[in-house]
Amino acid sequence: MYRQIIHLLLHFIVPGLAARWAFPAQWKKAWPIMLATMIVDFDHLLTSLVFDPNRCSIGFHPMHSYLAICCYLLMTLIPKSRILGLGLSIHMALDGIDCYLMT
Repeated sequence: MYRQIIHLLLHFIVPGLAARWAFPAQWKKAWPIMLATMIVDFDHLLTSLVFDPNRCSIGFHPMHSYLAICCYLLMTLIPKSRILGLGLSIHMALDGIDCYLMT
């Protein structure tokens, strides 16, 4: 239970810290964009059990696939998609950490 609460809190806090550090002049714009990347979790609705605390989403859900993660990382290299790509990459990194903590 605590792991899930901490995981959700980190999905709000870490993008805020990253926005403040990476985009100091426009962090108030960057943070909500990064928070909006949580929309990728809608791919959880494609499974019969929407939330399973013991399932790693990395490699399981379509928007959490390794190919998608590579695309998110590439997005960070393109100036117009950098904020979105960073937000998605942070999201995947936090999900990956959660997968690691499950083991």
